[in-house]
Amino acid sequence: MGIDPDEHTIDELTEELETVDDAEELNAVLEAERAGQDRKTAREAVHRRLEKIDEPTDDNEADESEDAETDDETEGEYEETEEDVGEDAEGEPVEEGAEDEAAESEEAAEAEPEEPEEDDNLSHPTRDKRHVRALDGGEYADMWVFCETQGGELLEVSREMLGKARALMDEFAADYGDDERVVAFLMGDDCEALAEECIAYGADVAVYHDDDRLERFLHKPYTEISAHMARGEGTAESTEWREYDRPRYVLFPATNNGRDLSAKVQAELDSGLASDCSDLFIEEEEVSNPVKTGEPGVKKTFEKVLHMKRPDFSGFEYSTILCLDNPGRDFHPQGCSIIPGSFEPIERDDDRDGLVVEHDMALEDDWFAVEITDHDRLEEGIDLTGHDVIVCLGRGIGNDPTEGMELGLDLVDALDDAALGITRGIVTSSYQFEGHVERYSSEERQIGETGQVVAPDLYVAAGVSGAVQHKVGMDESDTIVAINTDTDARIRNFSDYFIEGDLFEVLPQLTSAVESGELELEAATDGGGDGTGSAAGGGDETADTNGGGD
Repeated sequence: MGIDPDEHTIDELTEELETVDDAEELNAVLEAERAGQDRKTAREAVHRRLEKIDEPTDDNEADESEDAETDDETEGEYEETEEDVGEDAEGEPVEEGAEDEAAESEEAAEAEPEEPEEDDNLSHPTRDKRHVRALDGGEYADMWVFCETQGGELLEVSREMLGKARALMDEFAADYGDDERVVAFLMGDDCEALAEECIAYGADVAVYHDDDRLERFLHKPYTEISAHMARGEGTAESTEWREYDRPRYVLFPATNNGRDLSAKVQAELDSGLASDCSDLFIEEEEVSNPVKTGEPGVKKTFEKVLHMKRPDFSGFEYSTILCLDNPGRDFHPQGCSIIPGSFEPIERDDDRDGLVVEHDMALEDDWFAVEITDHDRLEEGIDLTGHDVIVCLGRGIGNDPTEGMELGLDLVDALDDAALGITRGIVTSSYQFEGHVERYSSEERQIGETGQVVAPDLYVAAGVSGAVQHKVGMDESDTIVAINTDTDARIRNFSDYFIEGDLFEVLPQLTSAVESGELELEAATDGGGDGTGSAAGGGDETADTNGGGD
């Protein structure tokens, strides 16, 4: 026998098998594997090689029978046998004769297969569902960026993602010597000019689909078009610029529409998704998980891996998400959604060279079963993500909710490019607001895990205690200034400046100082977040208000 499988890892064995064209030799390798380590992924590698040279094997049926007992979704996971779990195995003992009855039942089922019953209440037939397998050994390249539009303009987060993608792929070229591109993709009504704008903000290629029915976001057509683009389907004119199966990476905005689209597109492409990320970098990663390496006790290095960092559910730690291939199953594109405000756009350069490509695809009428007949634009300021400064109020305004809201609005008016946000505690409270301030207490202004996620240059938190759900929505702010009477409030742990004082006294003094030019709140941090400031004279004053809030 030419190849001893026991001497090779799965990757090494796969490479060796590519040099063998003789079916008898491959079957000998298969028998040796079964007699030795009997690795499922090694047997699969031999079968793939046999299929490539169009030679069936007697062991195929046995392997297929064994594979059928293993769910695709848990491929590579460990399985416990009775020997593993011993007396602790769950389940009831089988009574005498039960095995014979079970065998008879199975024979009857095989003799007369039943048609699966359909529930008339279902909106779709379950029998049509199928699992779409990903590619194996495909060609991948470029970083794609979904550039969301609204009202005929690019959203700021689209420009931010293009800037980050540009920096990442420039580093990619320096590290790996491969000049892969930043590809913007977008769709809408009359959006060719926006595609050209994407080039000006860092894209090398901008692929757009123009249709007047795409003026507003719709799940079905946007998903189908995005997946069609990613697979490189369409006319030769719209796809000749690329020579790969799917993108290597893809970025989506973590907006309402972006979150929806990212999940649907990645599911359509049978890959994974890291949601609400705030940082990205590309480097190699060594792993020992047998699901990824193909066998226990072996380490494998994956190159060009997109590391996607996101705050975890506590808000105090960050997790790095990786999307790695399995043996025999690729996960591409590696994808994530990006929190607006996480990155800076590059300076617009209308002289940048780039390729603008119109995508060609026939859109089915059924995809437009939902028609938007009327719409209304939300009031200015509801979208908090694009502002330099956010003033956020918490339940510390409880002693006089109306006055507290007015004081927050006064500070917003005094600052440049500022907006007012609130915590979940105000949204769910029974506070009674009078006059015009009532409209500022709506859920649209909520910041936190179930609200908006912001990352301004300056975040002023007045009467906010710092619950972890709130922290998730503002932790990426450059500078955090907290105003609170409770020196033990959790927000102090992650604030750059902490002012111990009553917001009803501190906010007016801050507003007065900003308006007079005596105070400039600069984005400078001490990194510790444990100091107690005395800005605006509020330092040592402690009132009886509920400054802890939420």
